Amino acid sequence: MYAAGAAAVLLAVPPAVMALVHTQKSVPAGLSVTGDFHVSDVELLQDITYEKDGETVHEQEIMDSVLKVIEKAEDHIVADMFLFNGEYNPAYDFPDLSGELAGALAAKKRENPEMEIVVLTDPINTGYDTYEAEALASMDEAGVDVIYTDLSELRDSNPLYSGWWRSYLQWWEPGENGILPNPFSPEAPDFTVPSYASLLNFKANHRKVVLSEKEAVVSTGNPHDASAWHSNTAIHIEGPVVDDLLASEKAAASFSGEAIEAEAEPAESRTSGPEVRLITEGGIREALLEEINEAENGDVVWMGMFYLSDRGVIGALKEAEAGGADVRLILDPNKDAFGREKAGIPNRQTAAELMEAGVEVRWYNTQGEQYHTKTTFIQRGETSSTITGSSNLTRRNLQDYNLETNLHVKTEEGAGFSEEMESYFTRLWENEGGLYTVDSSVYEDDSLWKYWLYRFQEASGLSTF
Repeated sequence: MYAAGAAAVLLAVPPAVMALVHTQKSVPAGLSVTGDFHVSDVELLQDITYEKDGETVHEQEIMDSVLKVIEKAEDHIVADMFLFNGEYNPAYDFPDLSGELAGALAAKKRENPEMEIVVLTDPINTGYDTYEAEALASMDEAGVDVIYTDLSELRDSNPLYSGWWRSYLQWWEPGENGILPNPFSPEAPDFTVPSYASLLNFKANHRKVVLSEKEAVVSTGNPHDASAWHSNTAIHIEGPVVDDLLASEKAAASFSGEAIEAEAEPAESRTSGPEVRLITEGGIREALLEEINEAENGDVVWMGMFYLSDRGVIGALKEAEAGGADVRLILDPNKDAFGREKAGIPNRQTAAELMEAGVEVRWYNTQGEQYHTKTTFIQRGETSSTITGSSNLTRRNLQDYNLETNLHVKTEEGAGFSEEMESYFTRLWENEGGLYTVDSSVYEDDSLWKYWLYRFQEASGLSTF
């Protein structure tokens, strides 16, 4: 009995040490960036799914803008995309979003064999090296450099599991003969036991960026077929921030054991217009909290969010409301995930908490798709600020665990970009020209056990959000 207990203790020591080390270690060089503000040209892009006169309407701008960036590129293209595959349940039908982007990049490489074209992505697209993803394989065959992010270099957001994985499982080769169901589609190749073991670390390269030497698109959406009808936003940008984006992507490639050779080109000088900076990983949280904490009486804080669970952000929103700001949230009801029903965690629990503090909440009227947007817009008298990009507002996304890329835009209130942002949120909030959002009561959930489940999952990392 004593021997068994001693053995159990000895087995638990390495995972405990691994958990401590890999939650507290520094992030790789070039991550968690808070860049300088640069005067830049910016444009809001929108993908919106909504109902009008009993019919479903899809308005989409993001992919068209991405394809134009690829078409106009002359020196290099770098794309960094989380979900980049065409796998989904065949009971549904979606546009070939992954094939469209992969085809454009492959064609560009064939037409310009000397041009450096690099795609960074997350290993989830290949079942953690269990099988080939068609879209990624087609680009590789055309000569595009496809880089799979080395997630082991990132900090562990799920230490209760990852400590054991690093101690005893990480050397288990994934193999090719899967026996476990693919989480994307029953028709896709099965996952192996080691690939599921990797999945349970719940970490990702979650970025969504496409850039050339002259322009970029930073998005909240993925080139993933089953995500094609999700509502998303993106920013098309020209200016010095594109150089900062390139440097950030070079850092991500570097810690994954690869190199991007492209060099930044001098950007055209601009003297007036929106000021924009790059923020990544933990830098996103710092910038967001600073903006919300500065909200005063009469300011308006708009937020459109897929996942909202970070305790610091929730506290800041409560304080802003208490200080006289008008805080308005449009949230995804967290009920759909690629044909599977979800329990509403975490948004319904955080919404209930925030509504008790006086915050106004409306739910996006999703019908199988997701309100996948991750955008905050603050109006304060003569100026406005926008923070948008890949990052949900969760511990995993904001506290140096996942790879994330956002842009922080400051502009004069009433300027073009500010008007675009106000028009976007007002349209959805007021249901102008269609049915976009529904009242907070539709998905209200004051279940105490679900609230504390959310709190445990957020604190521990034992969750998919």
